[in-house]
Amino acid sequence: MSSEIMPSAIVPTYVRADVTFERGDGCWLTTTTGERYLDFGAGIAVNSVGHSHPHLVEALMNQGGKLWHTSNLFQMPEGERLARRLADATFADLVFFANSGAEANEAAIKMARKRHAIDGNPERFGILTFEGAFHGRTLATLAAGGQAKYLEGFGPKVQGFDQIPLGDLEAVEAAIGPQSAAIMIEPIQGEGGVRVVPAAFLRGLRAICDEHRLLLIFDEVQTGVGRTGRFFAYEYSGIHPDILTAAKGIGGGFPLGVCMATADAAKGLTAGVHGTTFGGNPLAMAIGNAVLDIVLAPGFIENVARLGLLARQQLAELKDRHPQVIEEVRGEGLMIGLKLKVPAAGFAALARNHRLLTIPAGDAVVRLLPPLVISDDELSEGVRRLHATCADVEAASPSEATVAAA
Repeated sequence: MSSEIMPSAIVPTYVRADVTFERGDGCWLTTTTGERYLDFGAGIAVNSVGHSHPHLVEALMNQGGKLWHTSNLFQMPEGERLARRLADATFADLVFFANSGAEANEAAIKMARKRHAIDGNPERFGILTFEGAFHGRTLATLAAGGQAKYLEGFGPKVQGFDQIPLGDLEAVEAAIGPQSAAIMIEPIQGEGGVRVVPAAFLRGLRAICDEHRLLLIFDEVQTGVGRTGRFFAYEYSGIHPDILTAAKGIGGGFPLGVCMATADAAKGLTAGVHGTTFGGNPLAMAIGNAVLDIVLAPGFIENVARLGLLARQQLAELKDRHPQVIEEVRGEGLMIGLKLKVPAAGFAALARNHRLLTIPAGDAVVRLLPPLVISDDELSEGVRRLHATCADVEAASPSEATVAAA
């Protein structure tokens, strides 16, 4: 048999690091060659309770041995239970289950537009979003994000989305017109570089929405389910949205998205108006409930907040020791960004040399998004590896730094 390596049959939309993982345990991943990596990426904030958590494995095995899929033509008891738990723990009255953050955001967009349409105002379909946002990869959510690098080459931009400078309430007021239906925002911009939106600005948006009869949508796909030291990040602002989307951490690694809303905001989504084949299937619901068993257990989210404070204290010291590398430490809870003075991709590559996984983002930032079950010792070990990475950056020649960044 020929030893020639066949070319990949996967569409080349990803630039993958030359590392292959075969198993995971808690905050650690092991490669096919036996090397262990400390995971400060969690699959981009997905593996909220770590890798191979016994409670999630048990839920998957139990449900997988009984029933995988029936369709939404029939009752879903585990879905009813998960929806009720989410509603009871938040502002929401109703929940729509999807498969991803992008699908949850699509549901939120349709929900907002339909709410105005049933009031006899179908012309009110415009949604105001913010520069630097990321809301997904579908045509509508790309338009909502508004970033040219993602929109280029896909034809005309979907209508109804206008981007505003983040933090400028006067610009928000000026952008509202007869077509305006909603404002959509991430409480912390993840892909945009872990940019924390001030609580005062979010409160200002709530007041504007109330004044102009707009719906306020919070995209908490990355910030939700305990990541920031609160169940959802909107809790820091003292107000609540009309619609909220979540995904990533709520499935703990299983594809699951949710669109949550007040009864009034969801009023237009009646039978047949919106749907999904796989959303809310028995496997997803069993695992979603298992995640909530862990995250909503007494003291869990409070511990995430404590860990976040500990992390920022240690990272502040790291910044002081490496001022030529780190410009700023950002974030809330265990959603942390290091604003760098060097290319983020190169820094992440050097961190992998120390068996530490980080996630590059916009604005020259690397994200630190460890599983929420990380221990104090594992957190400190990650900071130690970041120190070694910073030392490598300082020792590297300009040409070596350029190669690492590539």
